[in-house]
Amino acid sequence: MISIIIPVFNEETGILGLLDHLKNNSTFSNNEIIVVDGGSTDKTPEILKNYPGVSFFSSEKGRAKQMNTGAKNAKFEVLYFLHADSYPPLNFDKLIVDEIESGNVAGCFQMRFDMDHWWLNLMGWLTKFNHKACRGGDQSLFITRNLFIDIKGFNETFVVYEDNEFIGRLYMKNAFKVIPESITTSARKYEEIGIWKLQFCFANIYLKRIMGASPEELHQYYKRKINP
Repeated sequence: MISIIIPVFNEETGILGLLDHLKNNSTFSNNEIIVVDGGSTDKTPEILKNYPGVSFFSSEKGRAKQMNTGAKNAKFEVLYFLHADSYPPLNFDKLIVDEIESGNVAGCFQMRFDMDHWWLNLMGWLTKFNHKACRGGDQSLFITRNLFIDIKGFNETFVVYEDNEFIGRLYMKNAFKVIPESITTSARKYEEIGIWKLQFCFANIYLKRIMGASPEELHQYYKRKINP
């Protein structure tokens, strides 16, 4: 059994589809689903509060803060962080538990986008390689509670790049496994912004961080270029 933690913000159009998908594609019937809202202004909170089997929490906006809130309220020893527009494979929970029982205390799935474009297909293919440069939050993340506490959770000073920063610390501990099954994630941001513009911005954020940019500098760049 695992605690599935989903940070959300204005996801009224898609969250029901994800919750139904989790129910229909899990092996275990009593997984915990925790959804942490970051101040949605649409009907997301209303939808979640009325969905059976979902534990609803609120926090300040920001995925790092929302995911830490979810982890603090989780009751199981395996935490599974999932974006609201990413759909894990069939029997995802058993695949995760099998890895934990094999001694792999953290990891993710391979990824594919829900849009057929050669560049996005290439980006998905690269996620099969176990290197931190091939990682991202859309691939989801499983981790034991003990390890999550040991590395002090997500760094809440990061408004963007929070997943990469966290995963980087896991790689420093040589604690990461890529499960050879694919999670399907939405390409909606690429459709909205443009594939090349968005990829250029993500690459810049990655390089800026390598060059020593602060969390606030990364956030301001993201706001200017992607989400004004």
